[in-house]
Amino acid sequence: MDISALKSGTDLRGVASGEGITLSDEAVYAAVTAFAAWLVEKTGKTGMLKVALGHDSRISGERICSAAESALKAAGCEIYAAGLCSTPSMYMMTRFPETDCDGSIIVTASHHPANRNGLKFFTKSGGIDSADLDKIIAYAGEGKAVTGKEPRVLRKEYMKLYKEFLAKRARELSGKETPLAGMKICIDAGGGAGGFFASVLDELGADTSSSQFLEPDGTFSNHIPNPENPAAMSSLSERVKATGSDLGVIFDADVDRAAIASSDGDEINRNRLIALVSAVLLGERKGGTIVTDSVTSDGLKEFITARGGVHRRFKRGYRNVINEALRLENAGVDVPLAIETSGHAALKENFFLDDGAYLSLRLIIAAAKLAEEGKSLTDLIADLKQPKESREIRLGISGKDFLITAKEVLRQLESVVGELEKNRMCVLAKDSFEGVRVNMDLGDGFFLARCSVHDPVIVINIESNEAGGVKKIAGFLSAFFGSYSALECSDLKYVAENG
Repeated sequence: MDISALKSGTDLRGVASGEGITLSDEAVYAAVTAFAAWLVEKTGKTGMLKVALGHDSRISGERICSAAESALKAAGCEIYAAGLCSTPSMYMMTRFPETDCDGSIIVTASHHPANRNGLKFFTKSGGIDSADLDKIIAYAGEGKAVTGKEPRVLRKEYMKLYKEFLAKRARELSGKETPLAGMKICIDAGGGAGGFFASVLDELGADTSSSQFLEPDGTFSNHIPNPENPAAMSSLSERVKATGSDLGVIFDADVDRAAIASSDGDEINRNRLIALVSAVLLGERKGGTIVTDSVTSDGLKEFITARGGVHRRFKRGYRNVINEALRLENAGVDVPLAIETSGHAALKENFFLDDGAYLSLRLIIAAAKLAEEGKSLTDLIADLKQPKESREIRLGISGKDFLITAKEVLRQLESVVGELEKNRMCVLAKDSFEGVRVNMDLGDGFFLARCSVHDPVIVINIESNEAGGVKKIAGFLSAFFGSYSALECSDLKYVAENG
């Protein structure tokens, strides 16, 4: 069965409810059957495979889990059926001695709309890579399968293990039984799988009565659970202010991403979140390398450097960031953090697992310690330089060979920049590993033009340190990109004319 159209980075994703379903039971069965065959090869295991299986709150989750469970049964697996759970907890099922699974599958589409869903696969070494998924897709096409002994299905509240892990870690970090006593913390799960986190904080002494949307809601009727969604962040910020909370935390649907809001409702996400986590970790160890994706600001680089750290600005895509951190670690470089501006944060101390709950716990414990000194988390990032203006613009690409088109256009852009660099009008960034990043005298800022990780678009990020600077830089880019008929440049032209 051809499931290649469902590939999205390192996951399989598609429409799972309503009209036009593409993530059908048949597709799920084929994919999971292939995963089991691939996992046998990966582990070299001759006995019964142990595979964990769970889902986020989407209404299609139980249907898809049922199809996946049927495939695992046919493969003769021991199945640890977790039900509603978070993505990080499913990876931890391969780590907990009580379960010690060979692999795991979480049914989720992360921050995407409620009618979408997908499959994310883990082994003991972490999430699978794109090349691994290609092999699984190929095996599905070949109908490759394994058979084993009589399968076993173990149904328990495995999230309890994960909650106990978080609580234990908080006590280790703080040296206290109830380190959050006296703190009022607002959790916004957005109807996703993150509602459990409030009970973890309650056990640690926090007051989470101000929290909202903790109950699973597979239609996301209140707001999309997504830290990058302006409406979702605004909802959290307003709730924090209205309830007098000390801190707010928001998760995406499967809890592998998070962002926070301070007591005054100030949003701490993207570059500010990276700076905050970096400040906490670099305060504990000097000289560590922080790996980020390509769209981070120049101010962030200065911030990390000022704290004795090294900023490694790599490629967009959380797996790219994590894999670069692992590569550097293998080369002897200390990397305490790999983080993408979307909120995927993977700490070395936590298996380089992008885990929104662990990240939030780390920051909440830091907040509790700062409160004892009469300080807050925002004090840690008070000197982070913020651009006066920033915009993200997406240029649609027509035609089947959109990736070839995008690469050629960006190659020509780099050539044009090279000529302008000779006249000292701009400087091509030397620390960029993706697309074309250029520091501009015009507009006192920079732009990054890159191919989208998943979509037929060129993504342009512009930041400026002067009022009207984005408009100036967009004007330069509009003149260049506007000459290509395969590109939809109306949004770029609008910014160039109106700012």
